[in-house]
Parts: sequence; structure tokens; C-alpha cells
Amino acid sequence: MDHYDSQQTNDYMQPEEDWDRDLLLDPAWEKQQRKTFTAWCNSHLRKAGTQIENIEEDFRDGLKLMLLLEVISGERLAKPERGKMRVHKISNVNKALDFIASKGVKLVSIGAEEIVDGNVKMTLGMIWTIILRFAIQDISVEETSAKEGLLLWCQRKTAPYKNVNIQNFHISWKDGLGFCALIHRHRPELIDYGKLRKDDPLTNLNTAFDVAEKYLDIPKMLDAEDIVGTARPDEKAIMTYVSSFYHAFSGAQKAETAANRICKVLAVNQENEQLMEDYEKLASDLLEWIRRTIPWLENRAPENTMHAMQQKLEDFRDYRRLHKPPKVQEKCQLEINFNTLQTKLRLSNRPAFMPSEGRMVSDINNAWGCLEQAEKGYEEWLLNEIRRLERLDHLAEKFRQKASIHEAWTDGKEAMLRQKDYETATLSEIKALLKKHEAFESDLAAHQDRVEQIAAIAQELNELDYYDSPSVNARCQKICDQWDNLGALTQKRREALERTEKLLETIDQLYLEYAKRAAPFNNWMEGAMEDLQDTFIVHTIEEIQGLTTAHEQFKATLPDADKERLAILGIHNEVSKIVQTYHVNMAGTNPYTTITPQEINGKWDHVRQLVPRRDQALTEEHARQQHNERLRKQFGAQANVIGPWIQTKMEEIGRISIEMHGTLEDQLSHLRQYEKSIVNYKPKIDQLEGDHQLIQEALIFDNKHTNYTMEHIRVGWEQLLTTIARTINEVENQILTRDAKGISQEQMNEFRASFNHFDRKKTGMMDTDDFRACLISMGYNMGEAEFARIMSIVDPNRLGVVTFQAFIDFMSRETADTDTADQVMASFKILAGDKNYITVDELRRELPPDQAEYCIARMAPYTGPDAVPGALDYMSFSTALYGESDL
Repeated sequence: MDHYDSQQTNDYMQPEEDWDRDLLLDPAWEKQQRKTFTAWCNSHLRKAGTQIENIEEDFRDGLKLMLLLEVISGERLAKPERGKMRVHKISNVNKALDFIASKGVKLVSIGAEEIVDGNVKMTLGMIWTIILRFAIQDISVEETSAKEGLLLWCQRKTAPYKNVNIQNFHISWKDGLGFCALIHRHRPELIDYGKLRKDDPLTNLNTAFDVAEKYLDIPKMLDAEDIVGTARPDEKAIMTYVSSFYHAFSGAQKAETAANRICKVLAVNQENEQLMEDYEKLASDLLEWIRRTIPWLENRAPENTMHAMQQKLEDFRDYRRLHKPPKVQEKCQLEINFNTLQTKLRLSNRPAFMPSEGRMVSDINNAWGCLEQAEKGYEEWLLNEIRRLERLDHLAEKFRQKASIHEAWTDGKEAMLRQKDYETATLSEIKALLKKHEAFESDLAAHQDRVEQIAAIAQELNELDYYDSPSVNARCQKICDQWDNLGALTQKRREALERTEKLLETIDQLYLEYAKRAAPFNNWMEGAMEDLQDTFIVHTIEEIQGLTTAHEQFKATLPDADKERLAILGIHNEVSKIVQTYHVNMAGTNPYTTITPQEINGKWDHVRQLVPRRDQALTEEHARQQHNERLRKQFGAQANVIGPWIQTKMEEIGRISIEMHGTLEDQLSHLRQYEKSIVNYKPKIDQLEGDHQLIQEALIFDNKHTNYTMEHIRVGWEQLLTTIARTINEVENQILTRDAKGISQEQMNEFRASFNHFDRKKTGMMDTDDFRACLISMGYNMGEAEFARIMSIVDPNRLGVVTFQAFIDFMSRETADTDTADQVMASFKILAGDKNYITVDELRRELPPDQAEYCIARMAPYTGPDAVPGALDYMSFSTALYGESDL
């Protein structure tokens, strides 16, 4: 407040110093003041969503008193104490009284203790002081102010009306015609003045009070009965009520200017809101596509066959080739649109656009990261599943082969072990049976490994979740049960033979030797046949060479095996010669073994036939692995060229974005040339994709000729496209800012030089410390609060970094010539006047039709529960245009 206002306030406040002594003499005045002051306070407190019921009680803690002063002054008071102790209440009231005193008002005999104690006279005096300062002091009519100015205004407005003679603020208003004349002068359609009678003051007063409350938003501050029933109405109550009429009617001439200012803001808001809606829709569509795609990529339901898994792999290739690339472009376009919108908002001095929850650029990037993570995991899972199915098919076939061989071997063994032929045999026959049983036990022990292998394969099939595990388990269990039974029967027969052994003395050593040598040789041949028929899976040249070497080593053992075969056959021939020479009654068979020379010769011939087949299979596999190696080298040669090329382009784009060579248009042209060269490189990427597809079709899982995978190339290519597009957009926005702010090329170079100097990490962004150092170097002297405010401007998303675009926006912010938020809200107050809202009819009268209807629709969702029907209040208007954070 300047010296003139302070002096003027002291002049008209001096006669009020003894207000409390006068009030002691007339309780009727106290009643009128209590009602009037309560209604006046509530007319302002309702703007903050609250009210009072008892004027001396509700202001005792000082909280609503401080709130009242903030509403009527538009200023912030010191932070109130929230405690309920007396000392907290006194502190709050003192803060309010100090604020009143700071406005040049002398507070005589009014202390915080009296207000906290609920002293009604002191409380009414304090409220009257507030009314004088904030509602009456600023009234000025023809070089008169305050009380005299308000009285002169009333006399001027009511001069044309008969029976109205305003000379004071007490008895001149008792008949009610003065109130009705003021309303009729400004709103003649509300009162039929010609029908009013001076001798009916109650009707006149009630008519004026009701119309003012219903149509002018002036709360009813007096009761007609109290005025009529009092010889001299309270002057302070009448002045308070009349000042409300003054403020309600005095602002009409400012409406047109305020309306034009609001129209301009509304037009800018309409354009920005359309951009926001476009961003929200594009973001929603992209997030919805990601939401639908991730569950498909996260589906890990395994298939039972290799064909089904290969179909899944083909579907995944279609997704990478056809479905994902358009979404990559949409994501890039979304970021470009978002940056452009933020630039326009900053140029208009509007708050940064905050997308709805879950649709921030960071949210989309997080969702995209989840998509790529799921994509990577899905591809790895597909390849692992194909390997698992290959392994399962191999193990299942191996299980069937070994089970069939074992079942063929065990066929008839239980029946043989249950025979009791030793009971009627001769001594030589018993000894033969015993030896034969020993040979069988040797054979049985030799088959133990095969049974254990069968069980181990079945267990592995179970662990790998083989789809036909139940039948495998049933067959394995049957073999194990039969094996246990064979063991029990073998032990039982041995015990029987050993009991009879004392009766046997003769033994045929040759038959025994034959049996002992034929059994392991027979097992060796069966093992050899198994190995020669065993399927194999290899993935490299080294693996097939290892198998080939092992096979050659096996062939080298065949001459020794043939010698062993001839030796076994020689024993049998010698037995036959002895039987013929000495006429032994042997019935022509070996009692110790069931292996005949014919069986040995047959298996030997089979082994000889399997050897060339194995040779052919190994040769074919070797040729296939050579072909795969060529595919690896072909892919590696291209990948080793494309990978470094992408990295080089990324580095070149980074250098262009921070260099200061030429104008921004030159940089933009250079970047677009880079973009064209990058797009022209796409056929080489497609060619590499084709080679990669051949590798996958050949089921090649590793490549020692390059460190680059197709995934690395794809990610690098997508990052390169995104980086060049984002860099071009940043330069375009810099041009837009330069043209909008009128920044010269030299200034832009200076901004870039400062930015590059403090961009210590050379990332194209300054962190918080670097930005602070840059501001200090440019002459800014600020504390933490001011720096925090600046950071909220240049980093609205709180990422902890400052881009060059945000930096130049901030440096040119002071030159903005658009309307500020304060100017627009001041315009609203001019239109609304003291009532703090604009009716729909007023808005349609002051604004063009299309912008008036837009404003009504725009503000409707923000109207509070206590808003006046058919009107737009201050808070909903400010929240809808600027958001809660700025006001």
C-alpha cells in the first residue's frame, strides 16, 4: 500500500476507534452486525468451500479467519498452526491480525486473546475492520472514497427515483425503497418499481433482499423486521450490505475487454486439446496392441510334435516381419507428436501436457520394453522347445529299440528258469545244467546295464515332459518287474542246482568254455548292432568328425573280433568231433548255453552289413554339416559389415546433433540426407534376414564366425531409425522455437555452445548439476527454491535431465508475448465481479457463440458441489484452463 492509501485508511478508520463503546448501548445493533457480518464472511468463504455458523466461535482457532483473508486479498498468509492448544490458536489469530496491520489498518483495542476467548464485540470489530479495508476502502466516486464515495454513489444512482433520499447509512434505508432503486437502476427487469409503496417497508425490504439473493448472488445479510423494528438501523451493517450492491454493479464496463482476452485463450486451448486427444488415442491404440501381443508372446504352452513347434516359429517370423514394423513407426510418431505438443504449450506459456495415467511416453517405453523382453524370451523358448522335442524324439526311439532288444532277450527266460529238468537228469546232465545256469547268470549280468539304461532313458523322458510318458512308464515298469522276477528265479534255480551239485562229478569243459566265450561275444555283437543302428544328432563339423573317428576305431576292432568268432566256432567243432569220436550221448546240443554257432554267424553277418550303412549315414551327415558351415560363414560375413555400419551411423548422428556447423536448416538438411542413406540401406538388412531364415530352417543354433545375432541387428536398426527421426524432430522444434521467439542464429549458436560446454558426458542432455553450473555461468543467482521452479519448467517429467530444446525454450521464455495465466484470471475476475462466478447468460452475452459454448462445455466437469446452478465459478475456470498446480 502506498503512502496515500495508508493515510486515507487512517483518516476514515479514526472515527471507528470507539465502536465497542457505542455497541454496548444497543444490543439490536449487535444482532444486525452479527447477521450481516456472518453473511458477508460466508459470501467469501464459500469460494474456498466452507462457511461459518457462529461468528465469535468459528474464528477462535484463527484457521477460517486466515482463510477468509486469503480469499478476499488473493494473497498467501503464513502457514497456520494445526495444533488445538490455546497457544496455537493465538498464533494463528496473530498472523491474521499482522496481515491486516500490514495493509495499513490500525487495530485499536483488538487483541488475539479476545478473539480466541470468543469476545463477540472484539470479533465484530475485527470483521468490520476487514470489511472497511477490503470492501469499502477501494470505492472511489468523483474524488471521494470509502464511506463518502459509497454514499455519493448511492445518491447518484437513486436520484431519479421519487420518495428516495439517501443521506446516511441508517434511517435513509428503513423504507426499503433505496435498495429497490439500486436494483431497478441496474436490472430494471427484476423489480416493478412503480408498484412499490413507501408505507410498506417490510414488503419493499423483503423484495429487494430476495431479488438480490436470487439474481445478483448477494446473500441476505439483514432481516427486514430488524430494520423496521429499530429506530436507527446499524450503520455498519447497512454499509456492508450496500457495498455488496456496489461491487455487484460496478464492473460491467470491464466485461468486453475481459471477454476478448478469454476468447484468445479459449481458441489456443481448443487447438491444444485436439492435439492432446490425438495423442491419447494414438497412445491408447498402441498400448492396447502391446497389451494384446504380450500374452501371446508369454504363452509357453508346449506342443507335442516338431511340426506344431515349427508352425509357432513361422508365426513368430510373420510377427517380426509384418506386424511389428508398423508399430515401431507408430511409437516413433507418438514421441514426435508429444514433443511438438509440449513445444507449443511452452511457447504459449501453458503448463506442460500430462497425459492420463498410464499413457505417458515413459509408460509407453516401459510397455515397449516389456514387449521386447517377452519377444526375446519367446524366441529363446521356441528354440529351446525345438531342441527339447528333438531330444525327446531321439530318446523315445532309443528307448523303443533297447526295450525291444531286451524284451526279445527275456522272452522265454522265466519259463526256462522254472523248469525242473534237473530232477530226472543224469550226473553229467546236472553238471551241464549247473554250468548252463552259470553262463545264464553271466548273460543276465551283462544285460543289467541295458536295463539300467532303459530306466534312465524313461526317467529322462519324464523329466523332459514327454507327451507319451504314461506308455513309456508302463513299459519300463513291466521290464523292471520282469527283471526283478528273473533275478529271483535265477537265484532259486541256482540254489536247487547247488543242492544237487554233490551228486554230479563230470563236466564237459569244452561246452563250458564255449558257453563262457560265446555269451560275452554275443553281447558284444548285440551291443555293436545297437551302436551301429543308434541314431545321432550333431550340430557342428567337429561333432560329426568325432563320430566318424569313433566308427573308424570300431572297424579297426573287427579283425580281432573275427578271430574270436573263429575261436568260438573252433571250440564247438572240437566238441562235435569228440562226441562223434567217443560216442557221447549229448543229443547234439550244448547244455550250458542257447547260443548256437548259426546264431553267432548270423549276428556276425548282420554286423558286417550294418557297417557300410553306418558309413553312408555319417557321410551324408558330414555333407549336411558342411552346408550349415557355409550358411554360418555367409551370415557372419554380412553381419560383421552391417553391425559396425549401424554403430558408425549412430555416432555420426550424435555428432551432427551437437555440432554448430551452419544454420539449423543446414543441420536439418544434413540429417535428412542421412535419413535417406539409412533408408536406402534397408535391402541389405532384408538380405541378412533371408540368410537368417535359412539358418533357422537348417536348425543352426550358434555361429562362431560373428558376434552379431539377428536380434542385435534388428534392435540396432530400429534404434537407428528412431534416433534419426527423433533428432530431426528436435531440430525442427528448435527452428519452431527460434522463429516463434525471434532468436537470431548467433544466439542459437551461443545457446548451443553453452549447452555443449556443460554437456560433460556428451549425451545431448545436461544432468541437474551441469544445468545449475550453466545457469550460474550465465549470471543467474538463485536459491534452491528458484532452481527447483526452473527445473519444473525445463524438466516437467522429472527425468533428471535437460534437453537442448528445453534449454532454449527456457532461455527465450522471458520474451513471450502471449497472455499469461495471471492476465487471463484477472480478466475472469473483471467479468465475474465480486460474486466470483459468471452466469451462462452473461457468458453468452460477452463471448462469441462458438467460444461461449466451448467454454461452458469445457468448464462443466470441473464445477464443484457448492457451485451456483447455471454458472461457472472461479475455481472451476482456473482448474479447467491451467490445472491445479498453477493456481
